Amino acid sequence: WDGEWYVRAYFDDGKPLGSKDNDECKIDLIAQSWSVLSGGGDLRRAIKAIAIADRYLVRPLEDVVLLLAPPFDKTALDPGYIKGYLPGLRENGGQYTHAAVWLAMAHAMLRDGDSAWRILSIINPVKSGTSPKSIQRYGSEPYVLAGDVYFREPFVGRGGWSWYTGSAGWMYRTIVEWLLGIRKEGNMLKVDPVLPTSWSGFSLEYRHGTNNTLYEIRVENANGGQGVSSLLLDGLEQPVNGFPLTDDGLVHTVQVRLDANCPREKRKI
Repeated sequence: WDGEWYVRAYFDDGKPLGSKDNDECKIDLIAQSWSVLSGGGDLRRAIKAIAIADRYLVRPLEDVVLLLAPPFDKTALDPGYIKGYLPGLRENGGQYTHAAVWLAMAHAMLRDGDSAWRILSIINPVKSGTSPKSIQRYGSEPYVLAGDVYFREPFVGRGGWSWYTGSAGWMYRTIVEWLLGIRKEGNMLKVDPVLPTSWSGFSLEYRHGTNNTLYEIRVENANGGQGVSSLLLDGLEQPVNGFPLTDDGLVHTVQVRLDANCPREKRKI
C-alpha cells in the first residue's frame, strides 16, 4: 500500500514500481483492480484505490482507460520490454483492454453499477462505428474488441491488435456474470445483477440441459436498486439470490426485484 493506491511491483533492489515516488508509472491499473477481484485487499483501501484509478487512468474525453501513468520514457529503471514501446502505445501508457475490463468488473463487485457500465461504454468498440470520423479514428473493426488502444498523438483512440485478445472473453464474463449477474454455480443459477440506476430492468432467456429447459428471467430495477430484494421461481419465493436448476424440458418463470434498501444476501468481496 502506497498511501492512496497499491504498488504494482518491486525491482530486485527493492525499488517500487507504480508508486508515488516514481517519476514514470506512478500508478498501475492492474494492482488496483485486482485488490478487489482477488479478495486480497483491505476493502476500505481497495475502494479508495479504485476511486484513484478512476481519477488518474480513466480518460472519458479520449474514450480510453490507461494501463498506467505517466508512461515510461526517460526513467533509468528497467521494467522490461514494455519500455521498448513509445510512450502511449500498447502497454506503455496506452489502453491495455484486459486491465480496462477488470476495472469494470471491480466496480461491479463493489456494487457500483453506474461506474461499471460507464467503463464498459468507454471501451465498447461499437461506438467507433457511429460516424466516419469515429471510424477513421479507431481504424479497426467496430464489432471487435481491440487488445490495446493508443494514447499518443496523432493516434489517440486508434485500435491496436484485434481478433487476438482474451479481453473479449473477460468482457463477456463481466457483462453476463457480474453486471447482469447470471452465474452458474454447481447446480444453482445465481441471479445477482448490478445495473445502472437509470435502467428499469431487463429480461433474458436461459436454456439448460439436454431437454432444453427454458428459464424466462425478468429483472425489475426499483428505486435504482443494487441488491436483490426478492426472487420468485414459478411464483415461489427463493431463500437466496438463485435457484436450483432442473432439466424437465418445461418453461419456468423467474422474477427478480432489485431495491435500493436490499435486505437480502449481500455479495462478498
